[in-house]
Amino acid sequence: MATSIIWMVLGVLALFSVGYLGYSRYLARFVELDDSRDTPAHKYEDGQEYVPAKKTVLLGHHYSSIAGGAPIVGPITAGAAFGWLPAVLWIAIGNPILGAVHDFMSLSGSLRHEGKSIGYIMGEYVGERGKNMLLWFAFLTIILVIAVFALVVAVVFDAFPSAATASVLYIMLALVFGVWLYQLDLPFLVGTVIFVAGVFASVWVGIQYPVALFSHPELASDVIVLFGDGGSWLPLASAQNVNVAAWVPIIVVYAFVASVLPVWTLLQPRDYLSSFLLYAGVGGMVVGIILGSLGTFDPVTVDGTTYSALETQLPAFTGFVSDSLGPIFPFLFVTIACGTISGFHSLVSSGTTAKQLNTESDARVIGYGGMLGEGLLATTAVAALAIVATTEFSSGLAGALANFPTGGGVMLTSLGVPATYGIPFIGLVFVSFLLTSTDTAVRLGRYMFEEIIGTPETSAQKTATNRYVNAGIQCVLAYVLVASGTWGSLWPLFGSANQLLAALALLTATIWLVNWDDDKQLLSTGGPLVLMFAVTIVALLWIGLLRAPTGALNADTTAEAISLAVQSILSLVLAGLALALARIGYRNISSARSEQTGRPVADGGEADDADD
Repeated sequence: MATSIIWMVLGVLALFSVGYLGYSRYLARFVELDDSRDTPAHKYEDGQEYVPAKKTVLLGHHYSSIAGGAPIVGPITAGAAFGWLPAVLWIAIGNPILGAVHDFMSLSGSLRHEGKSIGYIMGEYVGERGKNMLLWFAFLTIILVIAVFALVVAVVFDAFPSAATASVLYIMLALVFGVWLYQLDLPFLVGTVIFVAGVFASVWVGIQYPVALFSHPELASDVIVLFGDGGSWLPLASAQNVNVAAWVPIIVVYAFVASVLPVWTLLQPRDYLSSFLLYAGVGGMVVGIILGSLGTFDPVTVDGTTYSALETQLPAFTGFVSDSLGPIFPFLFVTIACGTISGFHSLVSSGTTAKQLNTESDARVIGYGGMLGEGLLATTAVAALAIVATTEFSSGLAGALANFPTGGGVMLTSLGVPATYGIPFIGLVFVSFLLTSTDTAVRLGRYMFEEIIGTPETSAQKTATNRYVNAGIQCVLAYVLVASGTWGSLWPLFGSANQLLAALALLTATIWLVNWDDDKQLLSTGGPLVLMFAVTIVALLWIGLLRAPTGALNADTTAEAISLAVQSILSLVLAGLALALARIGYRNISSARSEQTGRPVADGGEADDADD
């Protein structure tokens, strides 16, 4: 039976509102946020990494960085596999009590530890060994993030060449905006009006002049092809197509360059400008659902299919086992990663955001509120799937492209936006999320590798900590991983590793709290911690012992077999690292509770008895 999409959205909004107005306020008091204290951005301002940012600018950067392709691809993949109801319930309930808590606590913990990463915080309380284990886990996960997002961006650019043109233009606008703000010191509001208008104008330019690198039969006739019919020699050309294969290395190179530039040059201004695009896309879809459901919805036809109402055409529940994903536990919970909880967010929160926080109270709206915004994006993705109801896909990637821009464009027709404009606009929204997360991931990987090495003493260590060498290593490894074309197995591994990283971030927060004050309640972080460990360890063992080895034995090419074998080993290594860290963390927490080791520190800073 068809159900109006509005009930899905209103239910999520209601639970998110309760979480923000109630639970986030409690958490802000719990960690004792105080605007009278200087944040790391002011203490260590260097014009490179530590740069105080206005709350609106930093919210835009943070939201853009955390909201990659995962909250779109993941919910659509899980919704198609198990039905829209399990997907929405996991987002609506899990986000405010798991994901938003995870993001807020990661940001607050970093804030009290000089803007350092979760790995550094872990090391302060359990010693160097625990710190390095967590940092290596996060570093390996980052390489998966770069590989996955680079491929998704390339596929979006191929499916929506207008998004490729618009993306290049808004990156150029961001570079100029950075000079406007930080070099010329021109008015912020005036610049916002001028450059935001330029971003939306770039959407129109992209629609008029769509661009592809190489030609293939599926490209529309109006697409401008830059390099003709070549490209068959490129890795990934046989698994995808020549245009996708050409875009992937370009995106990886872009991520490398963007990650080594000072944050004021591109990262801050680009994310702030693109946030307006993202707010307009997500907000427009939500408002379109409400107006189109409560008012009159005019039928719209897209590619021969007519949509007469904003109602679910997808079953609410399709079963406990999916042929493409496996059992609902654990694969619903790891497939929908970023829409509910994501370890990558802890790296953003404690990696770049904490170094730019202007006042401590900003952590509530940016950390907790930013995650709710990502949950709303995930909800619109499920709504788009339910409207379009195209579920015949195995990898999730093609399904996301078929459903999200089309469903989002249909929603925007309620606001009077023609589908011919709305669909490519939502495609650009999709790719905007992806680009910002990709280069932010490389930057975060730089920070973590530098923390693993510490103060470089040998020439080899100095070379490894060089930001160009560091970023280059990540990008090369990510490209090698994605060039094999094994997307179908790479996504579940990425989701599982990402969710397990979230469990480790919650473990870090719990260790911080108990060493800060042994009377602190640990349920807010400990409950989500136990759930996420159970889910992700089962998923990684399933992939490492069953799915990847079976796929490697049945692989069609040597490259695919090698990639799957590497993924099997990687999943088992990640599970082993996580279990070892859980053991170390449990011993620290038990010790602090029973013996009151660890000096309670009034500001949540360092304990003095880390066991090396």
